[in-house]
Amino acid sequence: MSKLDRRTFGAAAIGGLSLAIAGCSGTLLSRPDPPDLYTLTPKSTFAPDLPLANWQLLVEEPVAPAGLNTTRIAVSPDLIQIDYYAGVAWTDRAPAMVLTLLIESFQNTERIIAVGRDVSGLRADYILQTELREFQAEPQPDGTTLVEARLNARLVRMPDRLIFASGSFPAEAQAATNGFDDVLIAFDEALGDTMGDVVEWTLRNGQSDWPTNTRYRP
Repeated sequence: MSKLDRRTFGAAAIGGLSLAIAGCSGTLLSRPDPPDLYTLTPKSTFAPDLPLANWQLLVEEPVAPAGLNTTRIAVSPDLIQIDYYAGVAWTDRAPAMVLTLLIESFQNTERIIAVGRDVSGLRADYILQTELREFQAEPQPDGTTLVEARLNARLVRMPDRLIFASGSFPAEAQAATNGFDDVLIAFDEALGDTMGDVVEWTLRNGQSDWPTNTRYRP
């Protein structure tokens, strides 16, 4: 029985029970089923020639539009509309989840001395600021489903807070079927690709700037 079928059956059963006991114990109030929770995986494979970064990086939580700054899993049927899958949710707001996965992705490179979130107290040589611009499933005219993810990134040199590099990193993945499990795999693939690009771009640009950055350190 599908999730929709289970919910329909459950609602009918509760409705019948409410009618049966009305008048003797009042109206029975039902609570909706909690959503099934999902998360994605950090990036774990990278180019073999990544530089070794002997500097420290703080990663800020991505900025996101209101439609994506939620635990709900977005689906966009057209360019001007956003909706959400019923009965499912991310384990955290999408930007907070992406922040955790980005930090884990940097750690998985084993090519940076220290990386943490901007509330960790870590003394930063660089700060990575990102914006989550796309993170939704998109039904296609041919009946398939495409997932899009895009992070815009800025690398900030500390302590003078100079933005010296910026870029946009789009990725997309085709779901094998329109079933939610396959759509979830496509979310994982698309986000993994854009996070991998951001991680490699950050390490290369930071390491290229590092000799210049040393003059700013007290």
